[in-house]
Amino acid sequence: MTAPDLRPVHPLRRGHAVLAPACLLMGMLFATGSAPQVLAKDVFLAGAFAADITPKHLPVSVNGGFQDRMVGSVHDRLHARCLVLDDGKTRLALVICDSCLITREIFDAAKRLASKATGIPEDKMLMAATHTHSAPTAMTMAESQPDPAYLKYLEAQIAEGIRRAVDNLAPARIGWGVGREPAHVFNRRWKLKPGVEVLDPFGIPGHVSTNPGFLNPDISEPAGPVDPEIAILSVQSPEGRPIALLANYSLHYVGEVPPLSADYFGQFATRIEQRLGAAAADPPFVGIMSNGTSGDINNRNYGAPAPVRKEPFEQIWHVADRIASAVLVAHKRIVHRDWVSLAMVEKEIELGVRMPDSQEVTRAKEILAKAKGPGLRSQAESYARETLVLSEFPPRVNVKLQAIRIGDLGIASAPCEVFAETGLALKERSALRPAFTIGLANGYNGYLPTPEQHQLGGYETWRARWSYLEVEASTKILATLLELMNQLRP
Repeated sequence: MTAPDLRPVHPLRRGHAVLAPACLLMGMLFATGSAPQVLAKDVFLAGAFAADITPKHLPVSVNGGFQDRMVGSVHDRLHARCLVLDDGKTRLALVICDSCLITREIFDAAKRLASKATGIPEDKMLMAATHTHSAPTAMTMAESQPDPAYLKYLEAQIAEGIRRAVDNLAPARIGWGVGREPAHVFNRRWKLKPGVEVLDPFGIPGHVSTNPGFLNPDISEPAGPVDPEIAILSVQSPEGRPIALLANYSLHYVGEVPPLSADYFGQFATRIEQRLGAAAADPPFVGIMSNGTSGDINNRNYGAPAPVRKEPFEQIWHVADRIASAVLVAHKRIVHRDWVSLAMVEKEIELGVRMPDSQEVTRAKEILAKAKGPGLRSQAESYARETLVLSEFPPRVNVKLQAIRIGDLGIASAPCEVFAETGLALKERSALRPAFTIGLANGYNGYLPTPEQHQLGGYETWRARWSYLEVEASTKILATLLELMNQLRP
């Protein structure tokens, strides 16, 4: 039995037909002597809403480091920024959450709640974290443990955000474009000069140093490229009132805790609202910044002298303002369309886990036996703990990948901290143009170095819960995303 369509029907749409005025229908009836056949025409709808996901109780655990950190103050509110699109046949939802990492279990639970409330199929939802390092722990990582009550609140608020976005559905126009801001993206992995090596926590030499320090005499050149592009998806009312703007930039994060903050992702939302003159919009305008392929990218140029130290959040504001300026320039060139078709597909693939062997497990137990608490203080101790945790992992894991087509625009998603070179390869080879990737989507499976970067070593390749997929994982993920993009070719 086919499931009933639970979507609310917009007043302009009945059975995907545009209702003609009564006088026109009567005129046609008198002229032809029979009831007229109304031509089918879909109306493009869009709705947006930003649901608050700031914890209600403080202090709260914040992850993103080797040790747990408790934070008791809030600088700016955290949100799940939701955008729902409907072309008359397909309805889909995109949600970007101000969080460092969110598990697949949480996202899946939020999708179930949202689907039950709105009728949007779970496989037509993309949910991702921004990777701000100043948000409550939502995934057990290193020594940080989430508050179960906050996780339930997070699930419910994400679902509520989608429901409210559906409530805000109205006729809309949509367009997309690409801007550039090269001044704030730098590869944080640097190759070491010949004869210089760095030992990883397992005693294996590597040829790359992550965040090596400014003008380090041992480094030669960045180990990979950067992606300075800003992908833009703009939604407005038929009259031109801004409804939402989704941007995608490949910059890891800028700030550090404390206090709680949405980082440059949240500040961009505020800045672009101001630049578009949408502060008084009703329903409220929703600015959204998603994290692209920034697994090896940050805001520090280690090939130059250290910059003058700025006040807390000054750099966050500066970066957000520069990105908003670049987006505004590109936004002026966007052609908004009255209607485009939508399509979305997803696929799960199985990937191997880099499991520790028996000798590595024995070594890890010996290191931890000598550790003097409370907590683990050395890098060797932290990675010894990770070795024991990963020894209990299954040898293979499922990874969810998605692709979305909005007109000719392609959006891919992966549950990883994807390296810039993989994102650039997808843009170059995608069947949809332009295209971009949203990282940290629908779960978290750690860093995604390319096989070549694995050979060079460095922090992002060291085996832990934040880096455990097989060496060929990026190759297989890229191939699958390109396959999905090809399936969506108009």
